[in-house]
Amino acid sequence: MPTSPPPTSPDGTTPPAGALRTAVAALNARHHHVALLLFAAIVVAHWAEHLAQAFQIYALGWPKPAAGGVLGLVWPWLVTSEWMHYGYAVVMLGGLVALRHAFTGPSRTWWNAALWIQAWHHVEHLLLLVQASTGAYLLGASAPTSIAQLIIPRVELHLFYNTVVTVPMVVAMVLHRRNRPADAAQPTCRCATRPRVVLVGG
Repeated sequence: MPTSPPPTSPDGTTPPAGALRTAVAALNARHHHVALLLFAAIVVAHWAEHLAQAFQIYALGWPKPAAGGVLGLVWPWLVTSEWMHYGYAVVMLGGLVALRHAFTGPSRTWWNAALWIQAWHHVEHLLLLVQASTGAYLLGASAPTSIAQLIIPRVELHLFYNTVVTVPMVVAMVLHRRNRPADAAQPTCRCATRPRVVLVGG
């Protein structure tokens, strides 16, 4: 007896199976708007911490070890723990993957850009975590060092990474809310705002 094909997302890909598929489907349908707002708040807050750290170094003249952003001044381990940095990289990558299915058209392109940049950012943090855990540092460095960090100092590098992930993500969200009927595939959620038609009578 023929069976029905598994459900697909707007781009034709099959979501994850089982309970995970159900959760992802819900996140990309009735819960997409709220999930996006919560995820964006976390991402922007983290980006703001990097901006605060850069301000402390370049505007206030603090030495880099003392520049902990805002929360890092209260809980220094937030800055020094490679496990914390890697955990956040995983959460951010997971959020970009999980919330991706409802994006269509140009918004999907921008969201994909943020996703692929964060995928590389995650690799960099994984490399840092492995070095911190083993004590074997890249190319004989004196501390855990990522590949791009061989060229760009760590504070500036990770501010750059968070900027080039956050900006296209926000652009994607704005375009997603302005989704047009002309897009090749319509989103599964109701995030898009539609202009109201006002009839003026005389």
